[in-house]
Amino acid sequence: MIEKQTVIDLLDRFNRQRPGLEFGNYGDITSYRAELRSIARDKREADILLHAVAQAQGMPVGTLLDAFHAYSGRLSLGTDSKGSPCLDYCTGQYFPTEYRRAVAAVCAAALWDYYREDFAADAEPGESAGDAIRRNFRKRFGRAIANRWFN
Repeated sequence: MIEKQTVIDLLDRFNRQRPGLEFGNYGDITSYRAELRSIARDKREADILLHAVAQAQGMPVGTLLDAFHAYSGRLSLGTDSKGSPCLDYCTGQYFPTEYRRAVAAVCAAALWDYYREDFAADAEPGESAGDAIRRNFRKRFGRAIANRWFN
């Protein structure tokens, strides 16, 4: 059985790789730099969510493994030719702009599943369980990350 820290290390290494943008794919420097900023934001958000997963001490590895269904299952955990765990990514449109989003989506799904019962129990009168969960994530991560990954 794989350990939670091994999966976290794999996700972290995958998130930290260079995007490999090719300037020739862009018409001008402005659009190229805009893409770089978007990719950098994705990395920051994935780092924050990955750190939260790592800090969730009671999260079982199964919760993290089940979260690989997120982002249409494009990011998957498998084994290499030596039998060591590795990540595989099936590109949708353009790898440099989406691989970090896949990491963030997996982490967000794991966090949602892990905290769902606790946060839903915190629902205020007249508030649905889903709204209570989103409210708690908004408190924890701020509006921007909560709106992007927990809606």
